[in-house]
Amino acid sequence: MQGARKFDSLEQEAYLAIWRTFDRLRVFDEALFAEWGLTAQQYNVLRLLRSSSPDSVPTLSLVTRMVSRAPDITRMLDRLEESGWIVRSRSLIDRRTVLVAITESGIELLERLSGPLRECHAKQLEHLSESELKELCQLLRKARQPHEPPESHWC
Repeated sequence: MQGARKFDSLEQEAYLAIWRTFDRLRVFDEALFAEWGLTAQQYNVLRLLRSSSPDSVPTLSLVTRMVSRAPDITRMLDRLEESGWIVRSRSLIDRRTVLVAITESGIELLERLSGPLRECHAKQLEHLSESELKELCQLLRKARQPHEPPESHWC
């Protein structure tokens, strides 16, 4: 049967639809971030640090706030630091804690990226109405809510 889709369950169909949608939409932001020498996860780290600026953020706290898990946060932070977009330091209270802060150069990068990123998001989703976007956000929040840790900023 050509064109027929077979799924084991409605849940599987929904999950695969989310996955496929992510795959189709990420092409746009991956291309944009590549132009700027970034990955989506690196951008996310910079965005989170800017929201906490001028304060530093413990690395582990940063990890819990990221959109997607980062298996090798240390290497990612190494690259951001080498580019001059972040600085790291040890906590004076607990020397085991590494604190991360965005630099002025990192803030400037985000400012230069803001227009192109808005255009990217428009290419991805401007065909949806405002009410559809709100409904989509609400449904996605509801789908992930039982799987978020209690301290999640995403609930």
